Amino acid sequence: MERGFPDDYTVKTAVAMAVRAPSVHNSQPWNWRIGHSSLHLYADPDRQLRETDPDGRDLILSCGAALHHLRIAFAALGWTAEVHRLPNPDEPDHLAAITLQQHEPSQDEVAMAAAIPRRRTDRRRLSSWTMPRGHVEAMAKAAALEGTLLQVAENSARYHLATAIEQAADRHARNPAYRTELAAWSGRHAAPDGVPARNTPAPDDTPGALRTRSFADPLLTQPPDAKAEDDETVLLVLSTASDDRMSRLRAGEATSAALLTATAFGLSSCPLTEPLELPDVRDTVTERVTGGSFPQMVLRIGWAPANADPLTATPRRDLADVLQPLEAPPKHFQAR
Repeated sequence: MERGFPDDYTVKTAVAMAVRAPSVHNSQPWNWRIGHSSLHLYADPDRQLRETDPDGRDLILSCGAALHHLRIAFAALGWTAEVHRLPNPDEPDHLAAITLQQHEPSQDEVAMAAAIPRRRTDRRRLSSWTMPRGHVEAMAKAAALEGTLLQVAENSARYHLATAIEQAADRHARNPAYRTELAAWSGRHAAPDGVPARNTPAPDDTPGALRTRSFADPLLTQPPDAKAEDDETVLLVLSTASDDRMSRLRAGEATSAALLTATAFGLSSCPLTEPLELPDVRDTVTERVTGGSFPQMVLRIGWAPANADPLTATPRRDLADVLQPLEAPPKHFQAR
C-alpha cells in the first residue's frame, strides 16, 4: 500500500460521514483536527451531559462510534486508516491520531459505508418478524473485530435487562436536574444538534412494552396497526473485559460496527444507554446479564413494520464547527 494523505475534499467527505455517527442525545461531542499528514479526534468536554453522563462514558462511546464511521468512510474512499488510540497521556481529550495508506476498497467496506447515510435511530415499535440468527452472528463478529463482546439478552438475562431499563427510567424521572437536561437536549425543531421532536414517539404505556426515555415534545407516530405485543425486539449487549477509557472508545467503535451491519441487513436499530448510566443499575446488568464483563451499550434491533414510514435524518452541526486545523486549539479551549 502506498503511504500518503488524501486531498481536502476526500478528508472532508470522510469526516462528514463520520459525524453521521449516533451520539448520546445527538450531542455530537467531538472535534476533528487536520494536519499535514494526519487527522486527529478530540472529545469535546463542553458537550458532556453532566446529569445523563456524569463520568463521560457516553461521551467516549459517541466519539468511538464516530471514529469507526471515519474508518469505514476512508476505506470506501480508497484509504486504510491506521489509528493510534489515546496517543498522548497528557491530553486525555485527544482520543485518536489517524494516518492513512491508499488501498483498494472491498465490497464489504463499500456496503458498510453505504449504510452510514441510511442508518437511523428508530424508537418506534418493531414488527413480529423473527430476526435470522445469522444476522446476530454477523453483528457479533463485527463487534469482536473491535475487541468487544456482543451477547443476546435472552430468557432471564432479558428479564433482568428490561427490569434495569425500567429502574433507570424511574430513577431519572424522579431527578429534576436530569429532567431539565433531557428537556434541553430534546424536543428540538430546527437546531443542528439534540434530539428532534419529529424523531421521537411518545412513551409506550402498553403493559410489557420496553421502557424508553421520555423526550420532550414527541411528535413521531407509531406505524399504523403496530402492536406492542407483536414487537419482536432483540436486545443485544456490548461489553468489555475492562472499563477504562480505551475499552469505552473501542466499545463505541463496536457500536458503530454492529449498527452499520444491522443497517446493511435492512434492520431497524436503537442504541440504549439509560440502564448503564446509573452505577448501581449498571452493576446489576454486569452481574445478571453480561456475566461479569462491563456492559457499555445496549442495542435494540429488529424489523420495522412493513407500513412504517421512513425516518428523516437527524441534523448535524456544520462541518466547519467540528473540523479545524491541527495548529488551532479545539473550540472548547478557545471559548474558555
